Parts: sequence; structure tokens; C-alpha cells
Amino acid sequence: MNTISLPGLFLFLLFLILLSGFFSGSETALMTLNRYRLKHQAEQGHKGAMLARALLERPDRLIGLILLGNNFVNILASALATLIALRIGGEGAIAAATGILTLVILIFAEVSPKTLAALHPERLAYPAAFLYTPLLKLLHPLVWSVNRVTNGLLGALGVRPEDGRDNALSREELRTVVSEAGAMIPERSRIMLLAILDLENATVEDIMIPRNEVDGIDLRDTEEEIINRLKNAAYTRLPLFDGDIDSVMGIIHVRDALHALLDKGLGKTHLREIGRRPYFVPEGTQLYQQLLNFQREKEPIGLVVDEYGDFLGLITLTDLLEEIVGEFASDPAHAIGEIYQGEDGSLLIDCGISVRELNRALRWKLPTNGPKTLNGLIIEHMEAIPEPGTSLKLGGHAIEIMHTAESAVKTVKFVK
Repeated sequence: MNTISLPGLFLFLLFLILLSGFFSGSETALMTLNRYRLKHQAEQGHKGAMLARALLERPDRLIGLILLGNNFVNILASALATLIALRIGGEGAIAAATGILTLVILIFAEVSPKTLAALHPERLAYPAAFLYTPLLKLLHPLVWSVNRVTNGLLGALGVRPEDGRDNALSREELRTVVSEAGAMIPERSRIMLLAILDLENATVEDIMIPRNEVDGIDLRDTEEEIINRLKNAAYTRLPLFDGDIDSVMGIIHVRDALHALLDKGLGKTHLREIGRRPYFVPEGTQLYQQLLNFQREKEPIGLVVDEYGDFLGLITLTDLLEEIVGEFASDPAHAIGEIYQGEDGSLLIDCGISVRELNRALRWKLPTNGPKTLNGLIIEHMEAIPEPGTSLKLGGHAIEIMHTAESAVKTVKFVK
């Protein structure tokens, strides 16, 4: 070192500081890479991503390599700064050199490169992977020895390097990832993904058509009444029952009924013959599980029953899909399910609407863990059947009772 000129020592010190910054920045860059994007790019054949992914499979080895290099460079820089200080000002300058070097390394070799790497990790991580891959092979015995000692110490504390390799996200953590994705996921796609995650928080009882609103074919009706019911049916499949909705005999397809009408008529015996086996669904089934059940059973409609086997309502595949993609409304500006827009801009809401559907349509946050319909929510809040003209607030939204019956609230008005 005594043969090297002072400018040469300064250039060598500058090189060591830059090298230290590279080690510090590349460590941060590799550790802050988006693992999902890294996996996607690696599967697409991106060479840098493939090498980085391979290095991150054993983070203990990678960190050991980087720290070996970084500490070696910093210690060498410290020795070099001491030598420069001795040449310039003797032993009295060593303390000043130590303070200056600490400040320089902190700014230019630690904070700045790590901040830059955290903001743009791929720019530094992928090029660094090309260097670290052969370097890890070259220094493998030394890195292995260091890791052997550190892993032994961690093992004594009950920590194993393999424990961190498979950190599966919970549903709530995945929801946070999707919610915070921002511009990386289009808003419409983000809403649908969140809706899929929400399927496990709701049951078929939350979205079913209640039994008092279910249309069906009564075997005891006359043929003319049955034909009129088929003509006015809102669904292509209807329950077939005998006298009472609890006595469901099967599911009849409107198309099959029309063929039967042209063939043998719609007599009781013939209707029984064309009725398909009903598919029953327990009321507590999660929506996500029911979606899988519909797919497995090849059934687009299910009859919801309670623990006693009593008929509660009806759920269709369309209702379930609307939980994910939203309402299939032809004119959403004026009608959203059971919400209608008046000429003055106010909204008239049918209180038979489910709370989940209302929240989805108007972006409200009414509680869904209690009553399933707006009518039930109002009655629970008022603890009585309110009179028309009564005003109240639900979840911070002011509504006015427009029409009631003896046992239920029928319509409310909401002014935006």
C-alpha cells in the first residue's frame, strides 16, 4: 500500500464505497421483489427473473453471500481510510477519517442505494442476480460454512430456514393484497376478485329468493291457470308442487312444459313425468361451496331447506353469479334489481331486497350478519311496523317509509 499514490488510494476507496452500495442496494432489491410478478416473469422466460427466483429459494445462502461481500468491502474501506488519514495528518487524523467514512458509507453506501432499490427493485435485482449466481457457486464452501454456523444458532432458538418458504396468504391477507393493488389490477377486475373472496362470508340463505316470492306450478291448478303461469314465468325453471309449496315434487322446465302441452297436454300425470328431480341445498351452505356444488351436480337451481327439511326459498346459479359480476340489469340507470329511480331523482326501494344486494347496488355498508332483507332490518331497528311517512336513518342513510302492510314494510324512499 505504501507504493500506491494518494490519488490512487482515494480512487480505490471510492470503488469500495460504490461496491458497498451495490451490495446493500441489491440485498434490498432482491428482498423487496414482488414475488407474484417475479414468478410470472420467470415462467415467461425472463432470464434475470429466473436467476433471482432461484437465489430467493434459499434466502439464507443469498444473505450470507451478500453480507460476506459487504462486510469485507466495508472493513477494507475502513483500513484504507485509516491509511489515507495517516498519510495526510498522522495518527491525529484517524478519528476524523473514521467519522467522515461512517457518514459517507451511511449516505452513499446504505441509505441512498437501499432507498433506490426499494422504489425500483427489478432494475437492480435482475442484473445483480447475474453476478450473484456464479459468485455463489465460487464461494459456496465459505458461504456453506457460515450458514452452517448461523443455522445451528437459529436451530437452537427453534427457527428453521425452511419455515419461511411456504407462507400462504390467508383470505383476509389476500383481500388486502387485492384491495391495495391499485392500478396493477383494473377496478372492475378488483371488485370481482373481492366479490369472489366474499363468497366464503355468506351463505345461500343470504341471497336466496324467499319462499313467499317463489313462482311455481301447482298440480291442483287447472290447465288454463298453469298455462298462464308458464306464460308469465320470470324463470325458465319452476318448482312443481302439489297443493302446498312445501310439497315440492320436482323442477319443471318451461320448454318441457310447452312440448308437453303440444304432445299430451298439461295433466297432473304428465306434469309429474316431465318434472326433474329437485336439488336440495342446506340453508347454511357457503356461497363459494355452492358454486362448486352447482358445477359438480350440473344443476342451475336449488331448493333451500332448513334442518327440518322445510322449504325456505330458491337459489339459482344466476343469483350466485350476480354476487360476483353484479346485476344483469338491462337499464341500470333506472332500475337496479328492486331499486327504482323516480322522476325527481330519488330512489324507491322494495323492502324485499336483500341487504347484500342493497349494499352492492348503492355502495352502502349495512350490517349483513342480522336480518337478510331491508324489511327485516327496518323492523329490527324500529322494533315495530312503522307507519307510512316515518323517517329513520340506517347506517347513516336517511330513508322514508312509503308503504307498509300489516306485517311488513313494503317500500321506502331514499333521496341521494
